[in-house]
Amino acid sequence: MKLKQLKFIAALLVLSGIQTIAEAKGLVMGLIPAENNEEMIQKFEPMRQYLEAKTGEPVKVFTATDYAGVIEGMKKGRVDIAWFGPLSYVLAEKEANAEAFAVGVRADTGLSTYRSLFVVPEGSDVKTIADLKGKSVAFVDPASTSGGLIPTYLVKQATGQMPKEFFGQFTYAGSHDAAEMAVKNKSVDAAADNDITYDKMLSKGLISKESNRVLLYSDPLPGSPMAYRKDLPEATKAQIREAILHAHNDIKVTGYGDLAKYDAVTPADYQKIRDLVAELGLLREDMLK
Repeated sequence: MKLKQLKFIAALLVLSGIQTIAEAKGLVMGLIPAENNEEMIQKFEPMRQYLEAKTGEPVKVFTATDYAGVIEGMKKGRVDIAWFGPLSYVLAEKEANAEAFAVGVRADTGLSTYRSLFVVPEGSDVKTIADLKGKSVAFVDPASTSGGLIPTYLVKQATGQMPKEFFGQFTYAGSHDAAEMAVKNKSVDAAADNDITYDKMLSKGLISKESNRVLLYSDPLPGSPMAYRKDLPEATKAQIREAILHAHNDIKVTGYGDLAKYDAVTPADYQKIRDLVAELGLLREDMLK
């Protein structure tokens, strides 16, 4: 056999191997740690199983210790689909070529929107954001919308200062649950969260309206989207999109909060978040730490 023939066969074998590896990989779904990772995985399990059945591909779940880890996973091609918050999606759009396609509709409101909030512990005499000057406050994550971007905006709007300048001690709890527990345990004087996690923890008896009093709510925010890598094959994206958007016809859909279904969204639905980032003058380093 001639050398050229051997090289040609070798090349075919390499390509075959690559195809086999790609086929074996299936799809990987990333979940930001808005709540503890175990709970996030459990909540998305019905959707993972459904997506696997509808696409005929194995679907695995990827989690990370922070929001940036999921964005990095998609950037490196290790994550194909991801559930993001609005801000982490906008960051993933820039960093990892993410494209929003669906958003969960809440069973309690019939809307996909949610709100950021500040909570203070039982017995606190804090009445406004201004009263938190010099106090210890926990946000969730630099890339969180309701636990990072929006509370930053609210503090700047109320005081003219950024959180690091205004608060005496400023920390990130890592998840919404942890931020609420820090308030309940009086480890901090206040924390940022959202109405989805707050209501969930109330219903589970993990906190009460007395132990964690809502100081204020933000205006409604665009809901947390599901996104896929824009460079996935169009047929694959269509399969994923159709499965997620019609899942409520076959199963009780699950995700972040109690959901009724998923609605279609586009990148344009998150312009409000891009505008806030620009207004606050936030840099990539401020949000991906």
